[in-house]
Amino acid sequence: MMMTAKEKAIKQMNEYGENNIPFLFVIDYEMQMPEVVPLREVDCRQILFSIGSLCNYHESTAELRQFSFEKNPVCYACYCKAFDLIMENIRKGNTYLANLTFPTAINTSLSLRDIFFLSRAKYKLFFDDRFVVFSPETFIRVEKGRISTFPMKGTIDASVKNAREKLLHNAKEAAEHATIVDLLRNDLSKVARGVEVKRYRYVEEIVTHEKKLLQTSSEITGELPHDYAAHIGTLLFSLLPAGSVTGAPKNKTVEIIARAEKIPRGYYTGIFGYFDGQVLESAVMIRFIENFQGLLRYRSGGGITFDSCPEDEYREMIDKVYVPFY
Repeated sequence: MMMTAKEKAIKQMNEYGENNIPFLFVIDYEMQMPEVVPLREVDCRQILFSIGSLCNYHESTAELRQFSFEKNPVCYACYCKAFDLIMENIRKGNTYLANLTFPTAINTSLSLRDIFFLSRAKYKLFFDDRFVVFSPETFIRVEKGRISTFPMKGTIDASVKNAREKLLHNAKEAAEHATIVDLLRNDLSKVARGVEVKRYRYVEEIVTHEKKLLQTSSEITGELPHDYAAHIGTLLFSLLPAGSVTGAPKNKTVEIIARAEKIPRGYYTGIFGYFDGQVLESAVMIRFIENFQGLLRYRSGGGITFDSCPEDEYREMIDKVYVPFY
């Protein structure tokens, strides 16, 4: 029987991990088009990345110049139709948190490669002129046998008066964050022992080309078995899709999201990263611009809970359409 792309990727990753062969991985949300490449074979004419302290390019000397960046989001009525489907399922008890996303058409004078070099983010990826990612969100990190994840949930415009306090005391944001932390703690418990929440709802600042945002994150950690490297592919895929971009309960919520969004996510909200035999560093592919049939579109969204307001969620989706230039 022929192996699926997912099965091939798991097998490759396990073999590379067991033999201490450093590799890059790029895995789409639906897990149908995973790419696994030994680091020494990554072609920098097609793939550029910056993951923690590891990158495969020389820093660009390009200067930030005046540029155009126009957003054309989906209409509010279209958003509400999907939002109402999510809320109906929340009322029925099928989900209690669902991450709803939409593509926003953008017009810009910048190329995907321009955006890659000019953006500042913890994790960056340029993939064969198909998409660019500049993500602030870690998926998992493995170091010295410990696995950690850092879910990000909760956003506010930093210019709002008392923004930090309002974010931390927002009941909806607090409930959403607690749900995701509980989900990811359970996810890590599938592969690790002694899982604990090390830090809870700490605030980080995100700088965009328009304004500053504040976001809340948490840190969850656990201890892996001693032979985890030989099973790194199996381990990684068992945690997908990422809980922070799906919802809870995960499996049912993924089905509901597919009905609400109507189009595949592709690489958006998938993950990318590297493993060198000792350290694994990876990111969730949010803050994502793709080349779709020759036009650029930016994918963004947010978590919907029982007390979500459609106007607020629609505005948050649009606020997340930015490029981190500063």
